Amino acid sequence: MAGAIKIAVLRERATGESRVSASPETVKKFIALGATVAVESGAGITASISDDDYRAAGAEVADNAVQGADIVLGVQGPEPEQLAGAKPGAWIVAGLDPFGKRARVDAYAAAGYEALAMEFMPRITRAQSMDILSSQSNLAGYKAVLVAANLYGRAFPMMMTAAGTVSAAKCFVMGVGVAGLQAIATARRLGAQVSATDVRSATKEQIQSLGAKPIFVESVAGIEGEGAGGYATEMSEEYQKAQAELVSAHIAKQDIVITTALIPGRAAPRLISDAQIATMKPGSVIFDLAVAQGGNVEGSVPDQVVEKHGVKIVGYSNTPAHLPADASALFARNLYNFLSAFWDKEQGKPVLDEEIGNAIRLTQGGKVVNERLLG
Repeated sequence: MAGAIKIAVLRERATGESRVSASPETVKKFIALGATVAVESGAGITASISDDDYRAAGAEVADNAVQGADIVLGVQGPEPEQLAGAKPGAWIVAGLDPFGKRARVDAYAAAGYEALAMEFMPRITRAQSMDILSSQSNLAGYKAVLVAANLYGRAFPMMMTAAGTVSAAKCFVMGVGVAGLQAIATARRLGAQVSATDVRSATKEQIQSLGAKPIFVESVAGIEGEGAGGYATEMSEEYQKAQAELVSAHIAKQDIVITTALIPGRAAPRLISDAQIATMKPGSVIFDLAVAQGGNVEGSVPDQVVEKHGVKIVGYSNTPAHLPADASALFARNLYNFLSAFWDKEQGKPVLDEEIGNAIRLTQGGKVVNERLLG
């Protein structure tokens, strides 16, 4: 075991971050591959995982877990000073926010680390189990609906009682990626009448398959909104105008609106204006899942409930962190699935291929090497 590579699991330092990058389950699996695992003291406490849980799985628990580490795991990118003691060329495997934290990426390069940004994982079939954006967005879409339902002063399902009938809430989901699909499913489970829209026409069938009503611009042809890797791209002015008119008419009738639209590396697109909010019924609720990237909703503020025109607007800067146990379990599996898929038994360590390696590698050999950061 002397030559085994060492994997370090850090305690998260970012404000409001309650997740952890390894679980006792994945610790056991890494050890089974032949690695040793060191977990920083207290790393799992906010995700309901004790130091003893990690010890029972076979990990060393230490205040300085990073000392001598070959691979350092994190949920969010660690600051360079947290990495002191890691081996030269150590891999940093986490959600690194490469566009928002460019100076930190440069610092990783200067220190000689190989930084691997998990959010740059290509959206290809064999990488689905490694995709942190999908696993965390799934939980975020679920939580958004629960928070909106809690703030909404009425019931979600239709209820027929001796005292009269309660009408079902009307919920509109804007953006039908992973978070949006889970939001639709959750709102349907709670009994709401659900409708949804997206710039990608291919999502219409997905919306219908979940029992929701698709709301789409039909008059502007030839715009699919499908970008590289399955992400949405920005639309033409003509399409944006047509969509805004359609959405304005629809939004005025809604009780709950969930917005989920993000474009990687860009500010979140503005979907709802103050004027549109003013047309909504008093007591309505909007949850802005993109609030940390500038927001889809005019006037939304991270981690605050803002009331405008009698409408409550809410959004968390880190929605998955509000479900820390499950979010950590899924995130940890994403990291294990990634590293184990490339594990070379002879070398006793992971060896990346070009397709995924080049997509997620930010720094190597003292330089920033990722094409998306060099443009």
